[in-house]
Amino acid sequence: MTDAPSVAGALNFRDVGGLPASGGRTRSGVLFRSGNLARLSGEGRAALGALGVRRIVDLRADDEVAFEPSLVDGLGIETLRAPLFLGSSASFFIDDISLPDMYRALVDAGADRIVEVVRAVIETQPVLVHCTVGKDRTGVAVAVMLAAAGVDRAAVVDDYARTEALLPPERNARVLACLRRQHPAARHLEDLATRSPAPVMRALLDDLDTRFGSAADYLRAQGVRDDELAELSDVLIAP
Repeated sequence: MTDAPSVAGALNFRDVGGLPASGGRTRSGVLFRSGNLARLSGEGRAALGALGVRRIVDLRADDEVAFEPSLVDGLGIETLRAPLFLGSSASFFIDDISLPDMYRALVDAGADRIVEVVRAVIETQPVLVHCTVGKDRTGVAVAVMLAAAGVDRAAVVDDYARTEALLPPERNARVLACLRRQHPAARHLEDLATRSPAPVMRALLDDLDTRFGSAADYLRAQGVRDDELAELSDVLIAP
């Protein structure tokens, strides 16, 4: 996999290049993923510009965008909104939903948005897909795209699981303390806020296989055409 580029102030930022795939490897410098861009430093803004990013796909809800607006004005980067939660992100902590249940809800209730992300990536690159932490919404959307494009299953799962090691311990401690005050009885709080276990993503992709045939067939069921799937593979994978 490609080493994570340094974009100061962007949590969990990385290039999804260098992953093994059928017929080649994922291209570097095409698809990036991260958490929010609300704390970009001047150096971070310059680094983002130097990467040539032309489009940002923001998966956050309206309240998250209003609370932590992206610091990308003046960089000439187009931003598309594709909110992937139905309702606020806080609802998952209130409902104390598990990661597997959240991801099942994302691919079912958020199917139209995932299709929007796929088409946004096909249309314009280099592209950055992000949410607040870059773990769940970004993790699911990117994993579905990579799997549908033909990236090896183990590499898709490993890319998702990598997030856990990229979240700073001091950030995790601060966020967990705040959330625990708000939701003292929540059982799944640590998983929701800080963890990206490989078995959870493996189970989600297996579930798509069981219900649809494959990640590509899941996208076909949502209206993505075969020529679009072929273009997704061409965009993401180099022979």
